[in-house]
Amino acid sequence: MVKAEGLKLPFETPDKIAPETLEVFPYTLPELKVGRIPKQLITYTTKEFSAVCPFSGLPDIATVTIEYVPDKKVLELKSLKYYFLSYRNVGIYQEHATQKIFADLQKALCPQKLKVTTLYNTRGGLDTTCVLE
Repeated sequence: MVKAEGLKLPFETPDKIAPETLEVFPYTLPELKVGRIPKQLITYTTKEFSAVCPFSGLPDIATVTIEYVPDKKVLELKSLKYYFLSYRNVGIYQEHATQKIFADLQKALCPQKLKVTTLYNTRGGLDTTCVLE
């Protein structure tokens, strides 16, 4: 555990994030009568994402939206919930959390298209939105 400078609020390091909890299953979609496979856009949103600011040791709470077009795999939702829970006590900057989520999902899914948006609750009068596509 790391302690925020001058504070007694302990938090974990980013190596505690658990991408191995992400589970996928095969994506199968029948061809249309015109002989092509349609592209399906899948969107997941949660307002329950939280991590810890490594500078202040205070919680960072965000709405996370994941949008992707699957290729051969789809994400199992319960595993995504457990993945997000692994961030709960981790000290990670907002921008780095967004980047880590994107990288872990890209590796697990290998989608045709992926977009991750994090919209953090206002802190100190500042709003933060991070988007990776």
